[in-house]
This record gives sequence, structure tokens and C-alpha cells, in this order.
Amino acid sequence: MGKDFYQIWVYLSATPLLGLTMTLVAYQAGMWLYQKAGLNPLLNPVLIAVVALVGLLLLTGTDYQTYFDGAKFVHFMLGPATVALAVPLYQQFQKVRKSFPVILVSIFAGSVTAVISAVFVAWALGASEATLISLAPKSVTAPIAMGIAQAAGGVASLTAVLVILTGILGAVLGPWVLNALRIKDWRARGLAMGTTSHGIGTARAFQVNAVAGAFASLAMGLNGIATALLLPLLIGLFW
Repeated sequence: MGKDFYQIWVYLSATPLLGLTMTLVAYQAGMWLYQKAGLNPLLNPVLIAVVALVGLLLLTGTDYQTYFDGAKFVHFMLGPATVALAVPLYQQFQKVRKSFPVILVSIFAGSVTAVISAVFVAWALGASEATLISLAPKSVTAPIAMGIAQAAGGVASLTAVLVILTGILGAVLGPWVLNALRIKDWRARGLAMGTTSHGIGTARAFQVNAVAGAFASLAMGLNGIATALLLPLLIGLFW
């Protein structure tokens, strides 16, 4: 048994398949812990997977590019997964249609607030201009955020890290904040999670309630559009 496992490891470590295998195993381990803990948001499976993968890469001395050569299939699937969110959104179409004017106002306000608050705090702490621009689209899903940051003169890799951290923090703390504010409407909760925490927050919303998940997926998409349109205007205004 030990010899067979060793041979499998040798084969995987010599091929790009290792990155994909590591990613899937880390996430499944995180999901198992998450479910065993009764869906405790502190044990978010994405957070556990990220910590486990970083530790494994450091332990084995594997550089990121080698890892990503295998894991990029998961990255590729982000596109189809995002498009698939249209299905639950269609199922909640009547509720979305009735609330659409309020949804637009909420997402506009959330998008502007997310950008200005993050940039202001970073500016007050003495961050560089490139860092400020990289931080601005942190609440948008990664592919859009990286494109916005790169086009505006930011650092796309820094933006990617900030997006992931924002999503994890939103998924972990978002439900507690909403509960503390006594916001019980699933539509409002979903909009808040999707606007502030993009895909990771949306996944968390789906785990709690289907209506919240549908509204979170809508907010994630519209916030990406709103940020892409508003951020260049805000940059031109302040820089």
C-alpha cells in the first residue's frame, strides 16, 4: 500500500496534474471540516484550502507557476460556474423583477462605498498610488477586478490577493454582521453578500438560502459592471 502511494505521488509530482489534485483535495478537506463544524463560517472551506495549499507549497518548495500549471483548469472553470448562476437567478426572476429599481440603487451605493472606503483607509495609512488602485476593485469577482486594476495602472496580482481576502472575510463575517443589524430579508442579505464578497460570498449565500443566493449572484454580476464603469471616473476625479 505504501509503495503504491509513493508511486502515485512520484507520478503526480512529475506532471502538472499535481496542482489540480492538491487543489481538489484541499478543498474537499476544507468542506469536510466545514460540514463537521455545522457550517461554522470561521471554517470556510475556501479559507482552509488556501491555508493548506500555501503551507504545502512552502513545505515542498514548489513555486507558484508550477502549481498553477496544473490548477489552471479550476481557474478556467470559474467562467462556466459564473454563467451557471443564471439558472437560480431565472428561478427567482419574478422576485428580481419586482425589486429591480431598489436593486440598482443598492448595488450602486454598495459599489461606490466599497471603493471609497477601502481607498480612503489605505490612503490614510500611507499606501502608494499603485496600491490604492489595486485595492479599489477588491469587492469585484477576480477576473473583472484584475482587468480593472491592470487597465487603471494597478498591480493585478495584488488585486487578486485582495479579492480573495475580501471574499473570505465577507463570507465569514457577513452573516454575523447582517444578523447583528437584524436584516432578515433574504433578498437584502443576498445583495449585501454578492456586492461585498463576490463569488465566495455568493457561494455562502446559496448555502444558507436559495433566494439569498440568487440575489447575491445578481449583485456580483452587476457590481462588476458598476465598478468597471465607475472606477475610472473616480480615479479621474481624485488623481
